[in-house]
Amino acid sequence: MTGAGGTAAARRLIGADEDIPVDTPRLPAREAAENELSDPKYHEHDPNLLQRGLDRFWEWVGDLFDRAAGSAPGGPLGLVVLALVVLGLAAALWWRLGTPRRTERTAEALFGTVTRSAAAHRAAADAHADAHRWTEAVQERMRAVVRSLEDRAVLDPRPGRTADEAAAEAGRLMPTHATGLRTAARTFDDVTYGGRAADEAAYLSLRTLDLDLEAAKPLLTAVTIRGAAG
Repeated sequence: MTGAGGTAAARRLIGADEDIPVDTPRLPAREAAENELSDPKYHEHDPNLLQRGLDRFWEWVGDLFDRAAGSAPGGPLGLVVLALVVLGLAAALWWRLGTPRRTERTAEALFGTVTRSAAAHRAAADAHADAHRWTEAVQERMRAVVRSLEDRAVLDPRPGRTADEAAAEAGRLMPTHATGLRTAARTFDDVTYGGRAADEAAYLSLRTLDLDLEAAKPLLTAVTIRGAAG
């Protein structure tokens, strides 16, 4: 009885009369269901393509974090500690070295277009140092070093000379200060062209070099001797 009632109900639902069998082949039934479900009214509230992509991305991130947490010593807590250590190291490097520029500039002339004396460069360096502008203080002190060497005829005045060139030339005539001169030139290049920030220690080191060079005597070369004799 129940079977007959169910058959009659099925016929009424599909709108079939008593002469058409109720059984529908599997393939046409599936196609009919797919056609019905493809109706846009069933998908009005589905997430859009961007939302589906974001959902998959965050699922991937979550799976990645879960795998990392499972393999890290101490589980999730160990992963958090490791991340904090990495962030701490990155912050320490940034504080010590400053923010590097994306592109490095080639070394340019040590002096600008305005000619200033060594005393003027030293005064500018001291003013920057008093204001804790260590980068500008280092730049001006290096210029004072080279200008002073030119005033003393240790170096010949030459437009366009770079800090590295000046350090190399002066180091040959003052070998006991060659290392200090190379270090000073490298510091100047780092803060001027490499985007790094100077600190107080860098400036004090350069100021000490400047004072030591003022009291140092260059080696006498054959050219210097002939010039003095003439």
